[in-house]
Amino acid sequence: MNRDVLPAPGAGLPTVTARPRARVALPSDAEGIIALRSEIVLSEPLDAEWAALSSAHLARRLASGGDARAHVAEAPDGSLVSCALGLIHPLLPAPACPSGLAARVHAVATHPRYRLRGLARELLSALLDRLQADGATLFELRAAEETTPLYRELGFAADPASMRLTRRENADRRIEKPAGPVLLPVEEYASTVPKSTGSAFIFFTDQHDRPVQLRATYSQVHPWQLPGGTMDHGERPWQTAQRECREETGLTVEGPPCLLASVFGLPGDDWPFSTTGCVFDGGRLTDEQIRSIVLDPDEHDAVRVLPLKEWEPLMPPQDFARLDAVMTARLTGTAAYFDSWDWGE
Repeated sequence: MNRDVLPAPGAGLPTVTARPRARVALPSDAEGIIALRSEIVLSEPLDAEWAALSSAHLARRLASGGDARAHVAEAPDGSLVSCALGLIHPLLPAPACPSGLAARVHAVATHPRYRLRGLARELLSALLDRLQADGATLFELRAAEETTPLYRELGFAADPASMRLTRRENADRRIEKPAGPVLLPVEEYASTVPKSTGSAFIFFTDQHDRPVQLRATYSQVHPWQLPGGTMDHGERPWQTAQRECREETGLTVEGPPCLLASVFGLPGDDWPFSTTGCVFDGGRLTDEQIRSIVLDPDEHDAVRVLPLKEWEPLMPPQDFARLDAVMTARLTGTAAYFDSWDWGE
């Protein structure tokens, strides 16, 4: 079943120094596992059609809710060089398997260049622990004579009563390719999608429709800003806008929320995630309300009220473009979509 305990069969193979990284197999590893099994375990390697069909089936069985479990070792270039694959199957409950679950170790294989490093032992041990954690208590495998010592070390014992039958009446019938996409586990799928942070702001003007902004103490790149900030865990955008406004100005904004703009920015050198923001209308402030603003000195040190055009020379182009879009939304009653507030611009 595995040749990890034997010397590499070919002399002159390049020496490999970096130890492969062992990890849990994902559905996307199915093709590499099937290739190792075909090349090293099977007496007759699979042809291209069978390899593709087997890979598709294994991918489904490795996905969340499937009956396959595998651990693999990955070379620095990302290729799989060793694997241990097990399949869980049901039995009638008995003292040896009270849960009614057993597992068959279906393949343990290591590429010749990476043998004699203990990879098979490491992966198989991890696989057995995982299968046991999933309820299996009875483990089965077929071992070649030269690999028997490894399996005995891990607790396997020979069963002289084991017999095998293969019926080949339908040997030429091909299995059907599974229909539909292979669904990845939630954790794996989440790692493939872009990451984004959410933010929310309040837009105020005075009674003459002149925007009100705060000068930031923590950013020379974006000096003038609307009250607001990043969403906390469990918050919705309107809650964030209300909280941030209260913390930064002392003003309490009542609902219902009126969305003026949706703002999106791509990641850049200054921030590794994309950003999605909501700008809500805070209405027109009286002179008394503007004078009552209490700033948090750790974040802002000035409040200013200016006509829109007078803000332009004080702000980066993208910041002013966003302010202009928000102001236009206020005056026209049509919410703005502003998707170019990118980091590093």
